[in-house]
Amino acid sequence: MSFTVAIVGRPNVGKSTLFNRLVGKKLALVDDMPGVTRDRRPGDAKLLDLKFTIIDTAGLEEAAADSLEGRMRAQTQAAIDEADLTLFVVDAKTGLTPLDKTFGELLRRSGKPVVLVANKSEAKGSDSGFYDAYTLGLGEPVPISAEHGGGMLDLRDAIVEAVGEDFAFPETEDVAETDIDLSMTAAGEDDDEAEVEYDETKPLRVAIIGRPNAGKSTLINRFLGEDRLLTGPEAGITRDSISVEWEWRNRTIKMFDTAGMRRKARVQEKLEKLSVADSLRSIRFAETVVIVFDATIPFEKQDLQLVDLVLREGRAAVLAFNKWDLVEDTQAVLADLREKTDRLLPQARGIRAVPIAGQTGYGLDKLMQSIVDTDMVWNKRISTARLNRWLDGTQSQHPPPAVSGRRLKLKYMTQVKARPPAFMISCTRPDSLPESYVRYLINGLRADFQMPGVPIRIHFKAGENPFEGRKRKR
Repeated sequence: MSFTVAIVGRPNVGKSTLFNRLVGKKLALVDDMPGVTRDRRPGDAKLLDLKFTIIDTAGLEEAAADSLEGRMRAQTQAAIDEADLTLFVVDAKTGLTPLDKTFGELLRRSGKPVVLVANKSEAKGSDSGFYDAYTLGLGEPVPISAEHGGGMLDLRDAIVEAVGEDFAFPETEDVAETDIDLSMTAAGEDDDEAEVEYDETKPLRVAIIGRPNAGKSTLINRFLGEDRLLTGPEAGITRDSISVEWEWRNRTIKMFDTAGMRRKARVQEKLEKLSVADSLRSIRFAETVVIVFDATIPFEKQDLQLVDLVLREGRAAVLAFNKWDLVEDTQAVLADLREKTDRLLPQARGIRAVPIAGQTGYGLDKLMQSIVDTDMVWNKRISTARLNRWLDGTQSQHPPPAVSGRRLKLKYMTQVKARPPAFMISCTRPDSLPESYVRYLINGLRADFQMPGVPIRIHFKAGENPFEGRKRKR
């Protein structure tokens, strides 16, 4: 991307709608209620032939610095400082307010180029608000409709004029372009299944999930070494799923911060439903998911349901017991957590669990190592010869049960995919194989091939009968 643009303005003027229009996807949550956006969200924007990085920000409000609104304003100010150009969005339908004039003066003092955008200009009676925007002294306003896509050509011309053509269209080497957005491709759908060696240099997508106020945003800020995400004592601060990139041991990590997920029965408001849906989407597009537990009140019912959700989605899972700095008797608590992990999560036997403290940074390096190790297991492939030797030995040690007086026989086994590991077994009467024996096979695979904590799929297929369809001779 050639340059960076920040979208700012007071609440509910259509900043997130414009952001979604420019990136071509519904990434940012949009609702009629003011103040939906809280964190600053970056995205790759394309406006006709113009490409740049766009940053969606929280609505500018006047508030005390230590309040939630004050911390949101600090995030917006950081976006303005980071950007090369600011799009100052006003509501042409409502007209100017004292807040618009206050923040217009703030942007004028910043010394950076500003493009004044009059949104909702398609609405009836918006002409007066559009002409009022001239009084801000920020130049000629650009009338647009972020909802319907009107005025985008004028906006493109205004941006190019503000930053200059040389800056807007830098000379670059010809590179073959692709229309595939790797960040939005569901994990595991277009992987090379023939790949055996684990690539330790490829970027890794990690989603951080958990109950509200478990410390997810604080954890990511500690990884980044800066206050990139909005945090505080209030529960449910994060609403959008925000992605950030950083490097760990020369490997690119793309980490997704998500909204806290409460029990489904407690989620009533439309906005919270949208936030939870955004979090679920992040889980599906991640490779490894870190479930953050509050070490002071671990293993709530919702914690267990989140782990089960991640495993059912086929993602690699790692547990992080946060707020370890608040635990007094660490050895006793650690032993108790290990016992509860084995007892309450039998479907994830051997799952990696790491005690951490997001506030102090304790255990974060060990957590990242656990994430990489789990991803390595999640990508694991086993040769067919080894699998069939293992299958013969397993049947010899504990044969399948007899059903209706006839012994079931497992004939052949192969791995059909990785991410997560999935296997196919050819057998007689697959519908009759009891669930207990399937669990026995899965537990054996975990133990004998060192695949702890990742979901394992086994599909059974009936062998072909060579005499099927032939008439019986008398």
